[in-house]
Amino acid sequence: MELRFDTYYSNEALDERLHWLAERYPRLANLRSIGKSYEGRDLWLMTLTNTATGTDTARPAFWVDGNIHATEVTASMAALYLIHRLLTGYDQDPQITRLLDEQVFYILPRMNPDGAALALADHPRYVRSGTRPYPYEERQEGLHPEDIVGDGHILQMRIPDPTGDWKISERDPRLMVKRRLGEEGGQCYRLFPEGLIEGYDGHIIKMARALEGLDFNRNFPQEWMPEGRQYGAGPFPTSEPEVRAVVEFITTHPNIGAGLTYHTYSRAILRPYGTKSDDEFPVEDLWVFKAIANRGSELTGYRNASVYHDFRYHPKETIKGVFDDWIYDYLGNYAFTVELWDLPTAAGIKDRKFIEWFREHPLSNDEAILEWIDRQNDGAGLVPWRPFDHPQLGPVEIGGWDMMYTWRNPPPRHLLGEIAPQSDFAIAFAALLPRLTWRAVELTPLGAGVYHLLAVIENQGFLPTHISQKAIEIKSVQPVRIELSLPEGAALQSGTLKTEVGHLAGRQNKLSQAYYGTSPTDNRAKAEWTLIAPHGGTLILTAKSERTGTIERRVEL
Repeated sequence: MELRFDTYYSNEALDERLHWLAERYPRLANLRSIGKSYEGRDLWLMTLTNTATGTDTARPAFWVDGNIHATEVTASMAALYLIHRLLTGYDQDPQITRLLDEQVFYILPRMNPDGAALALADHPRYVRSGTRPYPYEERQEGLHPEDIVGDGHILQMRIPDPTGDWKISERDPRLMVKRRLGEEGGQCYRLFPEGLIEGYDGHIIKMARALEGLDFNRNFPQEWMPEGRQYGAGPFPTSEPEVRAVVEFITTHPNIGAGLTYHTYSRAILRPYGTKSDDEFPVEDLWVFKAIANRGSELTGYRNASVYHDFRYHPKETIKGVFDDWIYDYLGNYAFTVELWDLPTAAGIKDRKFIEWFREHPLSNDEAILEWIDRQNDGAGLVPWRPFDHPQLGPVEIGGWDMMYTWRNPPPRHLLGEIAPQSDFAIAFAALLPRLTWRAVELTPLGAGVYHLLAVIENQGFLPTHISQKAIEIKSVQPVRIELSLPEGAALQSGTLKTEVGHLAGRQNKLSQAYYGTSPTDNRAKAEWTLIAPHGGTLILTAKSERTGTIERRVEL
C-alpha cells in the first residue's frame, strides 16, 4: 500500500491506510475507535508511543484532530502526514525518537466522517459539519447548493440581471468582479452557488438555511449558547456524538497537556480566546501562547493571531463553544487552531486581513489569484462559463470557482507543500511538554540497617508540570507527588510514603531576555526519608502528576 499526499482520501481509503500503518508499526502505533458518528462511522484515533518503554496513559500527551468541518479535508491529510512522519522518523530523527520513547501523540485525523463522505462523494454536497438535520427536520425555502449538472463539482451560477452586483472581468471572461459603487449600464449578473431552490415562486431567490445546520465547533461546553445566539451550536453542549466522544476522551486522559486542531483556510495559527480580550488572560499564559505561536510562525510561515482581536466573522459578534477555548478554559491546556491553506496568500497577497479581506479588497488581488491559478494549476479550479437550462430558473450559465479545491482546500498538486511544514510545528510544540526525570536518587547507609534516602526530581521540559496558570486557577492539575514503596519488613523513621512537592516550573517563566535576570532552580524538588530495612529488599520510588505521567526508580538495599 502507498501513502500519497497529492490527493484527498475518502473515509474508506483513509481508514484502510490508518489500519495498515498500525499493523506495520505495532510497537509504536495503536488504532482504536473512540466513538461513532451520527451515521455510525468509527472515529479512528491513532495512539503513537513506544510501548516498549511504557504505557500511553503514564506519559505526557499531545492531542491533534482534523476535519471537524466537512469540507476541510486538508486537515485530515495533515494529520495523516504527521502520523506517517512520526512513524517513519522513529530511530531516524533524534527528536522524534525521544518524543515517542517518552511521550504520546493522540491523533484523530477525521473527526467528522459523515460530512467528509458528502464532500468527497462522486456527486458532492457540502455541509458545515455533520449530517443530522438541525434545527429543522425538512429542507427550508431557498437555494440549496448541490451538483445539479452531475459533473462531480459544485460550481457557480450566474443569472443576467440589470440590478445584479457582479460583472464579467474585462481581463478574463471566467472571472467575475464586483460592480463598482455608482457604476451603471452594461451587463450585470447575480451570482449564486450551483443548486436548486426550494419553494421557488419565480421571483425571490434567497440562500436557504442548510438542512444539516450543525457546526461541531460551536458544540463544545466553553460559553456554549443556544441556537438563537450561536448558529449551529446544537440543542446542548456535546449534544453531537462526535464532539461528545472527543470531550470524553480528553477529559478521561488527564495526561493530555497541549494540542492542535486542524482546519482550513487562512494560513493562520489562531489562539484563544474567541470570546474574550487578551486582557482577560492570566498574563503569564498570554506570554506563553504568543511565544509558542511565534515559533509556529517561524516553522510554517503562517501568521499567528488572536481569534477575538483578529479573526471575527462579524466585528460585533464572537465565536462561542469552540474546541481550543474549551480545552484551555476548562482544562488549562495550551491549544491552537491551525487554519491550513490560503489561496490569496499563495498568490502572493501579503499580510491581508483575514475576514475583512473578503468584504473589501482591490481588483488587483483578484487578478493576482487568477494569474496563480493559470500559472500554478493550469487554470484548473476556475471553470469557463457554459449555458445550462436550469429546471427552475431557465437559461443560466454555470462555471466560475470550484471552491472545494481552490479556496477551501489546495489543489491536490499543492497539498504536500502545504501540510509538510505543519508537522514541524506539531513536533516542536509537543516537545515543549513537561519532562519529569530523576535528577538524583541517593541511598546512604547509616548503620544497623538504617538508611537515608534522598530523591530529587526535575522538570526538563519547557512547560511547567501544571501546564498553565489557568490550570492553577481552576485546579485542574494536582501537585506533583513522590511516593515510596517499602519492601516487606521495612519501616519509616522519618518522612511519609506519599509526599506532595508542589508544581515544578519549566522554562516558560524565564522568557525575559533582560541581562539582569536570574534562573532559579524552580524546576526541581526533593524528598527525604530515614528508614530501617532488611538487607536485600527493593525500594520503589514513583513520581507522578496528571500532565507529566509517571516515572519510577528502583533502589536495591
